[in-house]
Amino acid sequence: MEPKTPPYESRSQSQKSTPPPSSAAARLWRPAAQRNLRNQWSNLNSLRQDWRSAASAGRSHATAIVNSYLSQNTTLGARRTLVCWCFGMEVRYMDGMEFGVLSDMPNIRKKACSKLFKQQELYRGKLLSSYRDMVAIVTRMVNTCKSMRCYLRGTSNSPLAQFSFSLEDDSDSGDCGGIPVFAFYSVASFEELAWEMVRMFVSELNLKRLLVMELLYIYDEKVAKVIGICWSDEFYDGEFDELSLLNLYSEETREPVLPCLRGCKSSTSAVQSKQQQDSNVLQVYLTTWLVEVNIDRCRVDEIFAIVGGEMHVDFS
Repeated sequence: MEPKTPPYESRSQSQKSTPPPSSAAARLWRPAAQRNLRNQWSNLNSLRQDWRSAASAGRSHATAIVNSYLSQNTTLGARRTLVCWCFGMEVRYMDGMEFGVLSDMPNIRKKACSKLFKQQELYRGKLLSSYRDMVAIVTRMVNTCKSMRCYLRGTSNSPLAQFSFSLEDDSDSGDCGGIPVFAFYSVASFEELAWEMVRMFVSELNLKRLLVMELLYIYDEKVAKVIGICWSDEFYDGEFDELSLLNLYSEETREPVLPCLRGCKSSTSAVQSKQQQDSNVLQVYLTTWLVEVNIDRCRVDEIFAIVGGEMHVDFS
């Protein structure tokens, strides 16, 4: 199921523009609108950098979880060769790892596995923290998209014009009749570009939630047992409230919307996790996290180039 168009997005885009303003009103409105748009797009640029940092940290934690899990299997004498390619670095585990002179030490395998499990638990918490950071980042992106209009505060008869970024008068669309803010683009055009980009991050966040669920659940029952989480579970306190703001939580089913690739509909009706995964599957999970299939980086860069050219701002 693909995330629906957020209700807060449709309001600003469907809102009718106010009648063309007088030249005096436009002269007063335009500088305030320009400052606001520069600030909001600078915020979006900073947030996409924050996303990269949080996603990179999450990828590192996910890789550590996978390596710890595979090492536990090997230390216990797995009867197959496990190979995991982690972003260019090969980690190879052979059948029944030999401990050499350490084999005579009491419970050496058990203690080694216990150590690896504790390491896995540590990185589970860090992965969940990175996911929470990404939810917060995308939420701020959405709020930024909602703050691009510039409204007149008070009455138009006031000798000192003041402007606000929150709606106070339903008759004011906040776009000064749809006139260009800088050279060519109206406020609605800037909003359209912003929503196009943010929808990519919303879709990618939903896919990463699925990967987080899978990676938090894998464990070797010979070492210890962890409490698994389901798709319908709240991963942390307040998560569902934040997902609702992103339209990623269904009030009908009372659970998060199932992920899908951008522009496609999901044919999955349920998600079932497995506590033990093959190394090839885990490799796919890590690769999927890395490539971010829902985010078209070229298009994102193009959007910032278009906006930067219009504003004469360098977002690189």
